[in-house]
Amino acid sequence: MLALRKSVFGAIAGFLTVSVCLVGQFPARGTDSVSEKAEDTRKSINLEALSRLKGIDLESNAAVKAAVLRILDQVRGTPQFVQIVRDFNVKGQTAGLLEVIQQDPSGPSGAEAARLLLAGEDPGELKGALNDTNVESVIEALGNTGEKATVPLLLPIVTETSRPLLVRKKAVEALAKTREGASSLLDLARAKTLPEDLKSTASQELNNVRWDNLKSDAAQLLPPTAKQEAHALVPIPELVSRKGDPQKGAAVFRRETVGCFKCHQINGEGVDFGPNLSEIGTKLAKDALYVSIRDPSAGISFGYEAWLLDFKNGDDALGLIVSETKDELALKAVGGLVTRYKKSEIARRTKQKLSIMPAGLEQTMSTDDLVDLVEYLSSLKKRQ
Repeated sequence: MLALRKSVFGAIAGFLTVSVCLVGQFPARGTDSVSEKAEDTRKSINLEALSRLKGIDLESNAAVKAAVLRILDQVRGTPQFVQIVRDFNVKGQTAGLLEVIQQDPSGPSGAEAARLLLAGEDPGELKGALNDTNVESVIEALGNTGEKATVPLLLPIVTETSRPLLVRKKAVEALAKTREGASSLLDLARAKTLPEDLKSTASQELNNVRWDNLKSDAAQLLPPTAKQEAHALVPIPELVSRKGDPQKGAAVFRRETVGCFKCHQINGEGVDFGPNLSEIGTKLAKDALYVSIRDPSAGISFGYEAWLLDFKNGDDALGLIVSETKDELALKAVGGLVTRYKKSEIARRTKQKLSIMPAGLEQTMSTDDLVDLVEYLSSLKKRQ
């Protein structure tokens, strides 16, 4: 059986090596449509061949290693790059992983790239990236991993007042996505060392966390501002009566601080996590759209029920169950990152009564912005 396995590996590796080498015999990409299609076809074949070698030790097979490194150069900056680095445990790819993060900080490939960097052998490389000019993207991707290992990296940024405010706000938002990070932010508030210019952001994030004890502490230490409470009191019938600007609403949807695109897709744009909104205007009237934003738990779409996994080591994870086998469960977290967990490591799983979409989204925008956003969503109709 072992001999057969080696024989199969050898055959695929040989095919893969020949296929990759042939790339150099064709005209450069972009010279004509025929060569473009040919290159895309060869790339697809190479990726398919690689998928059959998943898990092989590259250090024991020089031919496969050389082919893998060549293909990595071809798919640099794409989700396939991250997948290959992960599946083959390729070392020395920090620069390429950071490139993916810059291109997709809010999506699953950026989060997976950040997770690989967290598990890397040289934490100094990741610390260096947190001092680079594009640090906001790195912080966002780290937050989307949901890993508690991000806390010691991000917490110092919060109190480094020499850094730009936007960077420190990003760190607060990322920390609030893990129980350990949220708890650490509350510790800063208790010790009165949380910078004044971050209290509003921390209040907004921590009063919407999923851990009841931390949410209760946040209500005491960082209560919602009067402005936030007043904003929530605008009656829905009054909002429905207002006329918004759909073009401005489209910008609100894509605004970083609002972040609708981080969980929803519209016509292929955005992250595939929550329900697709491409035809939401056909499905929901304006009043229902306002309710879904203000109180997401009022009506949870089928298949988008949140599950909380409690692990035997004390960790937890929240997300949507996307697949399950006898031994494994795949959970999609906010941001679209899918993680597979062994069932033997799960102590229990609990279906949540509350939507995974947090309440309080309207607090991230003005009332006019909210009206514009709903006007835009209402305009998204099914094509006749």
